[in-house]
Amino acid sequence: MLQVDNLTGGYGKEPIVKNISFHVNKGEILGILGPNGSGKSTLLKIISGILPAQNGTVQIDGEDAKLYSQKQFAKKVAVLPQLHAHAFSHTVKDTVALGRYPHQTGLFSSWSDEDERAVNEAMNYTGITRYKDTAIELLSGGEQQRVFVAQALAQAAPILLLDEPTNHLDIAHQQQLLDTIRNHAVEKGVTVISVFHDVNLASLYCDRLLLMEQGEIARLGEPQDVIREATIGKVYNARVKTQPHPELPKPQMTLLPHKVEESNPFTVNKGHFTVTAERVSLQVDQPLKTVSSAVVNAGLGWYRAFVNRHVDENYNCDDVKAEMSAYLEQHGFPLSDTVGMMTAVTTEHAEIGEYKGEFGTILVMVTAGVGNAVDVSQALDREQRVGTINTWVIVNAHLPEEAFIQAMITATEAKTKALHTENIKDPLTGTIATGTSTDSLLVAATQEGEHLPYAGPITPLGKLIGHGVYDCTVSAIRAYKKAKGWTS
Repeated sequence: MLQVDNLTGGYGKEPIVKNISFHVNKGEILGILGPNGSGKSTLLKIISGILPAQNGTVQIDGEDAKLYSQKQFAKKVAVLPQLHAHAFSHTVKDTVALGRYPHQTGLFSSWSDEDERAVNEAMNYTGITRYKDTAIELLSGGEQQRVFVAQALAQAAPILLLDEPTNHLDIAHQQQLLDTIRNHAVEKGVTVISVFHDVNLASLYCDRLLLMEQGEIARLGEPQDVIREATIGKVYNARVKTQPHPELPKPQMTLLPHKVEESNPFTVNKGHFTVTAERVSLQVDQPLKTVSSAVVNAGLGWYRAFVNRHVDENYNCDDVKAEMSAYLEQHGFPLSDTVGMMTAVTTEHAEIGEYKGEFGTILVMVTAGVGNAVDVSQALDREQRVGTINTWVIVNAHLPEEAFIQAMITATEAKTKALHTENIKDPLTGTIATGTSTDSLLVAATQEGEHLPYAGPITPLGKLIGHGVYDCTVSAIRAYKKAKGWTS
């Protein structure tokens, strides 16, 4: 374990890092973050002994690091500095082998099988074995970086200090290298302290983060406690948005540019819709922020084209997403820019309404067929069938994420109320239906104009969504009934 207590120091009389205290356990990775000039690299140099400490202590396994000889310290701590000066030309293998110097009793006079194994393992870890006989100066900056990481790993020290180890590396080699360091820490119990420039990489690979500001600790803790919008925004003086990683319980940060407000914000209107017997489509020049349960490009994203495609009521396909994707491409809708859903309802009977509120307008599109209506409370053991009620809500305003979710809830409640009004029943249970088996819902916003924080049923936006979705759903159901020859 490494323990740092009240560490203060720098290059001159005026300290750069001040009163830094933390500990790192065996097998743990601590990432050091902070803007340029915050003292990250200086802190690492003081811990490694490259710079003297003006005050405070560094303890390794309970002993003051000052008590170790240079060679003893090197057996305990391996260091990867940020920059490397090459006084001599070495092959890659010879450069990596320098990491075994602390384990030698003479000038490589005691080279052992263990030394050879450590060097070869380090080169394999970092993917540089094929360069072992190449002069290091002939390698690219990224390849050289991996060589020096291999040298640090070959040192086989229980503590590893890294200063921006992913510097010069492309994303594939960043991932490979940090996976290697992570595995090294877990499998061999190595304590790792690493300076990071990339906040997201640090979040993904570190157990804890130390955020520095003007030489002091701004925050210390697990990634979710450190990478917060207010904290990162203040320390880096930048607009940021944080969100969860799609696969791991780790926060990720997105930089937000300072947007220049347009005097005439872009708006969507009914003229952007095209309705045929084959599909309803909406195409706009600027992408809309969208959340949906569509077949193609479900979830959250930015899209310019939206397609609600009619399919036969007996449509059956083993891979609906692939078939729908092929359809969109065949008809000139790029997959990267299109949300696609499908319905067994005749799309030429789509109901499209434009509704005006104090903040601006929304548009609602509904296609509704209720032949396979379902009471969700009685839906156990039901088979999925092609449907049915597809709803789009397009908002000419700026919505935060919570408003998108609230808009979906409000729209669903309005749809269910429309089914109740039209006395639509589940044919198997005879109870009032709440929807159909494959309903889809889409909410999209221009993200221009007025900022609307909420979309619940009593907010200005929620009121408009509730009214619009109810109105269009009732009209769409009545059109469906008429086409089928149903009587109320």
